[in-house]
Amino acid sequence: MRLSIMRKGRSPYGMDRRAFNGRALVAAAALLLGVGVVTSPAPAFAAPASAAPPVKLLAFGDSLTAGYGLPEAQGFTSQLQRALTAKGYAVTVINAGVSGDTTAGGLARLDWALADQPNAALVGLGGNDMLRGLDPGAAKTNLDAILTRLGERKIPVLLLGMLASPSLGRTYTEPFNALYPDLAARHNLPLYPFFLDGVATDRALIQADGLHPNAQGVAVIVERMLPAVTNLLDSLPKAGG
Repeated sequence: MRLSIMRKGRSPYGMDRRAFNGRALVAAAALLLGVGVVTSPAPAFAAPASAAPPVKLLAFGDSLTAGYGLPEAQGFTSQLQRALTAKGYAVTVINAGVSGDTTAGGLARLDWALADQPNAALVGLGGNDMLRGLDPGAAKTNLDAILTRLGERKIPVLLLGMLASPSLGRTYTEPFNALYPDLAARHNLPLYPFFLDGVATDRALIQADGLHPNAQGVAVIVERMLPAVTNLLDSLPKAGG
């Protein structure tokens, strides 16, 4: 039984049967006579360019970076990741925060953190030095060594500053508070002056321990810090540039 489409005078390919038969005869004759049939070449399509890999942003710090006391999705690096993605940045934020870490501890583990081969870094250490009353001069020396090593590897840095508690007195707070602007100037780095800006004095944004931001506090930190982070990312060399 013939297909209904053939009964209507159409070939299986949608053309008129007489035209279809005519072309078939031409092709057959060409084969018998050894004549090549010229056909149009298949259109060439350029292979899609592979997307550039995401920028790796190292968040190198202490409990504030690590997201102490919070579910992972509510911590600093996770909220920063979402905020950058929403802004259209292809970035992977690497959580290299260790709760309780000092500047000395950060310096000791820096090479381990750099094994991820980041393209840029946020450096936020010193808060635990201050809480323990450690020498601001030693903290400055440690941070200086961290920033020097990052500079040697040509990793752009945003330095995240900390402010000392006024209860420690001027003899401590003045040299401690000055170390971040001094280091930023020495290494020619952008400085975000105070990690806890807008949060430190608002009890509604702090966990019960009185020290660490809650999820809402982290959201405030990320919102305020985001322009400085995007400026850092925008300063990176573009792929192929």
